Amino acid sequence: MISPTRTASVFRGSRGGAGIAAAALLALTTGCGSGSDEPAGGSTSSASRPVNDTTITAEPGERFTLTVDQNASTREYWYLADPEPDSSVLVSRGRDYASDSGDEPVPGAGGRLTFTFEAKGKGTTRFTLLHCTFTTCQGNNSTLPPGTAGPSATATPTTGAASPSRAPERITYTVTVD
Repeated sequence: MISPTRTASVFRGSRGGAGIAAAALLALTTGCGSGSDEPAGGSTSSASRPVNDTTITAEPGERFTLTVDQNASTREYWYLADPEPDSSVLVSRGRDYASDSGDEPVPGAGGRLTFTFEAKGKGTTRFTLLHCTFTTCQGNNSTLPPGTAGPSATATPTTGAASPSRAPERITYTVTVD
């Protein structure tokens, strides 16, 4: 049996626009199956949710995705951070990056990072997505989250002294599996 999939997205900045956001969401909801460990064939039911809807209800076996903009060339990354979900209730099924430039790498091109989760057993759990930019985190890359949850220090152009920047964005989700 193929698990139903729910998709949520957040698109930031001016490079995508509503048309690209709609096309990406359409591709996600009508594209391939909902991830690994599923047989080929059949249909996948999908429901689109805003990524800022942080309360999610699911049934055991249901999969859902959260899709965010990410651009490594500007040191913009997203991570699954503490608290991570209780694995008896919800399991992360990984993440997948799709470049805005397709198969050809283009300097400066961003893309979409999709986190996939599967509801396992009844209960409630929470997890957090952490959004880092060059002004909010230090020492991170696409696979290595920052060493600290606080803001990074940046040099002030006029004095050269270090001053703290704003804290990284955190979106915490509460998932209830019925």
